[in-house]
Amino acid sequence: MADQKKAVDAKLVRDLAVILNETDLTEIEVEQDGLHIRVAREVTVTAAPQQAMTYAAPAAAPAAAAPAAEAPAAPAANNLDQAVKAPMVGTVYLAPAPGARPFIEVGANVKEGQTLLIIEAMKTMNQIPAPKSGKVTQILVDDAQPVEFDEPLVVIE
Repeated sequence: MADQKKAVDAKLVRDLAVILNETDLTEIEVEQDGLHIRVAREVTVTAAPQQAMTYAAPAAAPAAAAPAAEAPAAPAANNLDQAVKAPMVGTVYLAPAPGARPFIEVGANVKEGQTLLIIEAMKTMNQIPAPKSGKVTQILVDDAQPVEFDEPLVVIE
C-alpha cells in the first residue's frame, strides 16, 4: 500500500489543477485503479459593497418639460408582498444584451413564465421568470446593479 501512495501520478494532479482553474470548479475527485485523488482549492467570497438607495420625492415639473430618465420608484410597503424577489445573489440585467431593449417596462403586461430580467451569478446568466401574469407596476432595481438573495426586484399586480 505504501508503494501505491508513492506512485501518485504528478502529471495527473497537475492536469486536475489546470482543469480546476479553467472551469472555476472548487474540487475534483478521481478514482483509478484503487487510487483516489482529490484536488481542491479554497475559495474566498467577498461581499459586494452595499449601495445605499435613496429616493427623492417627485418634484413638480412644468408640463412642457422633457421626460426624465426612469428611476426606480420608492417601493410602497404594501406592494412588496407582491414583488418578485431575487432567488440568488448576483448582478441584475434588465435587457438581454447591452443596448438591447429591456425585457419589461413599467406599465407592461406580462404573462406567467415570461422573462422579467437576468441575474448573472458565477458567470451564468439566469433568466428570472414572472411567477404570475399581471401588470408591472414597479421596477425596483437598476441595470447592472448587484442584488442580494430575497431582494425585491419587480412588482407585478
